[in-house]
Amino acid sequence: MTTPSGAGAHAERAIVVEGLTKRFGDVVALSGVSFAVEPGETFGFIGPDGAGKTTLFRILVTLLVPDAGTARVLGMDAVSQLWELRRHIGYMPGRFSLYPDLSVEENLRFFASVFGTTIEREYEQIAPIYSQLEAFNERRAAALSGGMKQKLALCCALVHRPRILFLDEPTTGVDAVSRREFWELLARFKATGLTVVVSTPYMDEARRCDRVALIQRGQLLAVDTPRAITESFGRTLFAVTAANRYRTLQTLREFPETASVYPFGETLHYTDRRVERSPDAIADDLRRFAASRGLSELTVTPMPPTIEDVFMARMGTAEQPAAPASRGAA
Repeated sequence: MTTPSGAGAHAERAIVVEGLTKRFGDVVALSGVSFAVEPGETFGFIGPDGAGKTTLFRILVTLLVPDAGTARVLGMDAVSQLWELRRHIGYMPGRFSLYPDLSVEENLRFFASVFGTTIEREYEQIAPIYSQLEAFNERRAAALSGGMKQKLALCCALVHRPRILFLDEPTTGVDAVSRREFWELLARFKATGLTVVVSTPYMDEARRCDRVALIQRGQLLAVDTPRAITESFGRTLFAVTAANRYRTLQTLREFPETASVYPFGETLHYTDRRVERSPDAIADDLRRFAASRGLSELTVTPMPPTIEDVFMARMGTAEQPAAPASRGAA
């Protein structure tokens, strides 16, 4: 494969972003973002709604111009070389953006024609997805289920054989089975060497990526492998269960040694300021303190941290009453 003209020193990397900044009036959507993505990687952006994921993706796929900084994709500048770059990227936006009044086949044929190709010519490329859609060829896109709309959009994004695929929250609003099937499809395309860049508000999807970037308020909080990020938590994490969860939450916030405590599903997640104290001793301290406040049935169990725990710790908001607007704990 030849190197695109103007690729420069970063041609060996799929994406190189340096100091990217974007404002909308007084709102800073991206603030000095820098990162790199390697060829063949599945790279995930993990963060809640409003974190800056969509703005970043729109810049990378040449739909927005940054206020400052640079973005090179496949060695090409996303601003000055946009027309050349668009031939090599596939993009699936967060909102379903196909033509609702066209059928499955009509949508796919249209997007193939935009890039000068046909369904027949690219059938081998899209077969893993299209084989699940062909039975619905005549159905209008608007009449498809959420999972089938998702697969049609992915099919349209891949029909021209892109070298890199951008997926902006592709699994939002679909059922758990469709989410799993979608990620299985992505794994098949990754095996062919396709670079995949995906954003999601689902923290549990992070483990399916080679590396992830935690993003909030337009800034990157961490970039690393999912395992390295969870190992960076730095404290013993405890799952606390009690009959009255809200009262227990309020009580533990009054404990002098509390570093953080917040609701997480059916439990509370707790960390202690005393990093040198053993987990068993901390658990005993918590139970004694709770008992002194009239809470006698408290279960305190050490547990491994999740990506969401690291995210909250990096945000510095773990001691606030509400968790960030993430769907990861759902």
